[in-house]
This record gives sequence, structure tokens and C-alpha cells, in this order.
Amino acid sequence: MNRLLLFTLLTGFVLLFDLYAFQGLKVVISGWSSLAQRLVKILFWGLTGITVLSFVLYEPLSTTVRGRNILAIIATIGVANILGKFLFVIWLLIDDAIRGAKWVWQKLNPSVGEKEGGVSRSEFLAGAGAISASLPLLSMGWGVLSGAHDYQIKERKLKLPNLPRAFEGYKIVQISDIHVGSFWSKNAVKRGIQLINDQNADAVFFTGDLVNNKAEELDGWTDVFGSISAQDGVFSVLGNHDYGDYVPWESEEAKKANLETLKTRQREMGWDLLMNENRILRRGEDTLAIVGIENWGAKGRFPKYGDLQTAMKGTEVAPVSLLLSHDPSHWKEQVLPEFPKVDVTFSGHTHGMQFGIEVGSVKWSPVKYFYPEWADLYTEGARMLYVNRGFGYIGYPGRFGILPEITVFTLTS
Repeated sequence: MNRLLLFTLLTGFVLLFDLYAFQGLKVVISGWSSLAQRLVKILFWGLTGITVLSFVLYEPLSTTVRGRNILAIIATIGVANILGKFLFVIWLLIDDAIRGAKWVWQKLNPSVGEKEGGVSRSEFLAGAGAISASLPLLSMGWGVLSGAHDYQIKERKLKLPNLPRAFEGYKIVQISDIHVGSFWSKNAVKRGIQLINDQNADAVFFTGDLVNNKAEELDGWTDVFGSISAQDGVFSVLGNHDYGDYVPWESEEAKKANLETLKTRQREMGWDLLMNENRILRRGEDTLAIVGIENWGAKGRFPKYGDLQTAMKGTEVAPVSLLLSHDPSHWKEQVLPEFPKVDVTFSGHTHGMQFGIEVGSVKWSPVKYFYPEWADLYTEGARMLYVNRGFGYIGYPGRFGILPEITVFTLTS
């Protein structure tokens, strides 16, 4: 579709939507002071302006990392505006349906119509709509200012019957989905890195999506993430975003060079990037296998670059194998039926959609309807999958309900 036509249609839709919502807003603020009414109207139409601005700026801002971060903030306000006014409009439609029914009743009963006069809007329903309209903006704003870097430590014990005695109590920290190009507060991220190091892990697992699209997003961040340390090192794999599949490139060679740069920079940070390969850890005579594959997704168009058959070669010497695989759909699709030697799979990818509810044992996010295994621990007999909620964010520059996670595992027999 022609860009100008698309912009015109989107803008027209937003303006018509907002004009309708404004009729209800006038009812809500009718008794307020003139100054208060003026401020509310400025806010109402200001949000409309920001929404339209996100359409205008999408293409010019999406070409650079900084531009995309600015666009994410503008788009977040725009989405919150649309959602809020959508909720408002629902209340107004209910009100209009009631008014319509009353109008028909008055026409059928002229004496009632003469007695009662016209049918005015319900102040209660308009007020309820106005309150509903504020919720998306407040919740999404809170998710940016508070939730984006509110790192949660999740502690889990993994019971492995074949675990060698020398690895009893072995501590692993997992992080996932950093998406470094989205960060807007380096100091907050540094606090998260400090939390990782405070765990004094034997090993750190990073399960993919270091960047959004390009290796250049790491500029100014390699020292920060290179400071992550563990006794046996940091082991990492690639996620679907790390390949640069979601942005245009001037040539296939440029895309390949970007991926090679990303690999090199991870290794310069001291991370052991596993590309369909494994590492055998030794404690005296005892061994433990850490296996890492490239992205392998069973959903939609997510790539299947991973080769677990190749990655598992040489792990026969270890009684326990731990797999790093970015996409959790890999577990049921291939790992469980074809690779019985994999004891635990560590994944990320879903972010818990950065939105949901998690209170005690109650855990819900819309992403569960796309990924049955979307957060925390899943078991199938003695075999396990852990889906990390992610360290960073993408698109929406915050989190509401589903907070960023640092997972601490203790291995036990």
C-alpha cells in the first residue's frame, strides 16, 4: 500500500476515533473550572498529536539505534493513547445504545417524550469511560519508569539424579534477551549486572538476543556486559534477533559481516559463544556437558539455524547435559522426542510479552496462547525446560507485571 495513503488512513481513523471520544470527555469536564477544562483538552489533543507523530516519524527514526529508541517512547505514548480512548469509546457506545433505546421508547410513547425532554449522555458512564481511558497510559508509563529495570532474582533447584558428586550444589545464573539496543538507562543496567555478579555463580548462561538487529548496538556496552564473571565463565548462544534478519541490508555480505562482528564482540567480552558445539566441564574425574546451539524455532517464521545433532557430539562422556537453546518451542518439537540425553534446556525468547500478571502462584500473560511454555520451569518426567523472562526489552521500552529476570539455579542430585 502507498505510504501516503496508509498514513492518511491511519491519521483519519485516529482523528475520527478521538472526535467521538471527545464528545464524552466534554460531559465529564463540563462542571470543571475553565483552566482545568483547557488543560484537559490540551492533554487530550496533545496525545492525539503524538500518536500521529509516531506515524510520520516511523521511517526516518527507524534507521538508527538512537532513532529507534526515541520512536519506541513516542510509539508507546501513541499506543497507550489509542488503547485508552478505545476503552473510553466502549463506554460511550454502551451509553449511546442506552440513549438510542430511550429515544425509541419516547418516540413510541410521545407523552413520555414530552414530559422528559431529550435524552442526554450519562455522566456516570462517561466518567467511567474517562477513568478507563487513563489506565493504559498510567500502566504503560509505570512499566517504563519502574518495571523496565526492576530486576527480579528467581532461585530454582534442579534435581538431576545422574549429577556427579563433584557438581553437587553447582550454581548457574541464567540471563536472556538483553536487547542492548533498547536500553535507555545505563546506570540501571549496571545495577542489574552487579546483581548477577553478586550471585558468585560457577557459570553464567546467556540464552540469546544480545542485540535487536545490529552489532553496532553494542557500542559503549561491551565493558558493561564484559564485566559479568563466573568461575567457569559465561556461556552464550545466539537468538533470532542476533542474525539481523529483521532489517534491510545493502548486501548479503554486509549482513554476514554484521553477524561475524557480533560473534567477535561477544568473544572479546570474554563470553564463550557456542555455535552448535559443547564444552565439557571437569571436576577431578567427574564431568558435566554444556551444549549450545544456534536459534531453532518451531513457531512461525523463526529460523532453524541450530544443529543439535552436531552440538551433542562428544557429550557421551558426561552423565548430565545442559542445553542452551534460545527458543522454548525447540524443547517439545525436537529436544524431548529426539535427544533423551539432554537433561535441562535453558531458553528465553518470549519476554513473558513484557506484560501480564504474576502474583504468588498466579501467572498469566497473553503470550501463553502462542507459547505454552512461556515462563519459569516445565517438566516432562525427569527432564526440564526453564524459560527465562528476559533481562531487557524490545518495542515497548518497559515491563508491566512480568519483570526482568536473573535466574539462579542450584544443581542437586
